[in-house]
Amino acid sequence: MSALHSADSFLLSLSRAFCSPLAVFIQIQGCVICLTLAIGWAFAAYVRKREINRIEDGIKGGNSFAFLCHDINELEHSNQVNLPRVSVVMPLKGFGEHNLHNWKSQITSLYGGPIEFLFVVESTEDPAYHAVSQLITEFKGDVDARVIVAGLSTTCSQKIHNQLVGVENMHKDSKYVLFLDDDVRFHPGSIGVLTTEMEKNPEIFIQTGYPLDLPSGTLGSYCIYEYHMPCSMGFATGGKTFFLWGGCMMMHADDFRHDNYGVVSGLRDGGYSDDMTLAAIAGAHKRLITSPPVAVFPHPIASDLTFSRYWNYLRKQTFVLESYISTVNWLMNRALFLTHFYLSWGFVAPYFMAMVHVAAALQIYIKGYSYGETTCTSGGEHTLSFLGLLLAIWLAICTFTELLSMWNLTRIEVQLCNILSPEAPKLSLDYYNWSMIFVAMLVDNFLYPISAFWSHFSQTINWSGIRYNLKNGKIHKIERNKDKGPEFTDLGGKHLYGKKAATPKASLLGSLGRSLAHWHQPKKYDV
Repeated sequence: MSALHSADSFLLSLSRAFCSPLAVFIQIQGCVICLTLAIGWAFAAYVRKREINRIEDGIKGGNSFAFLCHDINELEHSNQVNLPRVSVVMPLKGFGEHNLHNWKSQITSLYGGPIEFLFVVESTEDPAYHAVSQLITEFKGDVDARVIVAGLSTTCSQKIHNQLVGVENMHKDSKYVLFLDDDVRFHPGSIGVLTTEMEKNPEIFIQTGYPLDLPSGTLGSYCIYEYHMPCSMGFATGGKTFFLWGGCMMMHADDFRHDNYGVVSGLRDGGYSDDMTLAAIAGAHKRLITSPPVAVFPHPIASDLTFSRYWNYLRKQTFVLESYISTVNWLMNRALFLTHFYLSWGFVAPYFMAMVHVAAALQIYIKGYSYGETTCTSGGEHTLSFLGLLLAIWLAICTFTELLSMWNLTRIEVQLCNILSPEAPKLSLDYYNWSMIFVAMLVDNFLYPISAFWSHFSQTINWSGIRYNLKNGKIHKIERNKDKGPEFTDLGGKHLYGKKAATPKASLLGSLGRSLAHWHQPKKYDV
């Protein structure tokens, strides 16, 4: 009984401590974060919904192809023959369950102008090489597509190396180059929309979009969905944005031919992240980045995504903040690092406090005020318990509002994707588990600061079987070891070295242990 009495007293004391001015501020701040996200998602939903209404109004007005273009006259042959040439560069790595469908959605574009598709692989040993070669053979004569073997990268990430090799091999008359990731599904009219916007406003430096994650049911997949959602509001502006997603980037081909603004050298010389590097260049030279309201693309996540693979993905995302191309870029990354760190744990802490408040209130309700003499007056205990419970209820209301706004934006984006790809299987909200999403919100925000610190002190990351080591913000050493690297990519679950027998699922602790081993062996990775 004495131990139970002590535990109860500790709980009441903790609840009382969480009613201090600083603790109350932290809990109110958590509510403000929830409401801020809810407002941001509501605005993003408004922008996406406005585009849905425009398309539906166009269809009602007789334009059956409103999902392709605003004005049906744009589909006239006289307009189509004047469209600029576009080169689509797709850096590939591995082959998984969704790749074939994604590739087909990309090469079966209804863009009416001259277009070529360049699939770039590291080597012919990559499982993607044979899969995409077979796909190209299937569509031979219908699309202009080819596979390019880029070789191994030596000064930048393999993805950037593949992109630059693709640019070197693009058609000499291409006006625009579109970089696409192979793990998103494209809409039939997406290339046309991006090109039209570039033609309307030549000042645009980069056109981009954003993925709509389709969770597979695992906690890791919901953590990915939750991680991407806050950024989605930055891409749903209907125009100018400061955000850039490497999965979809349309740029002027001449910027690469002539290394304008240092785009080639900035990427080639130690570049780790394509989108962060190009966003930094755009900011330094005050160049325009835009995101059309229809540029949202379904992103199916692997059905076998384990939590350890989610952790490695999170590590890659925080690792980009360690790469930079200038002092200003470094300062911006440090600001993002500190802001994300503060907001992430500032979001999680109030939920822990709320649980303590609820437990203390239940204890007082069930046992009365029998412990008042050991803590404070019964009336004071009752008052503090009421305040704590009030804060917990307010947090619950704000959380519900946040989840409702997230649900609404996801619902509208699902509807938009279905309209933009009328021939594709319909997406649905039915399989989204919102209880899991709430848990993922807590897990992801709790782990983000840990991952960010890990990335900061380790300065090394394993990306699709390749270990990159940074020095002064740039890649300075690249290591490849198939025997020690992963067999699958993180999100797509793509086989990196050909299909092998399934291995036991790695745990998060195992992944952390391997990262810790690398961290404590710096000599192994130093030049």
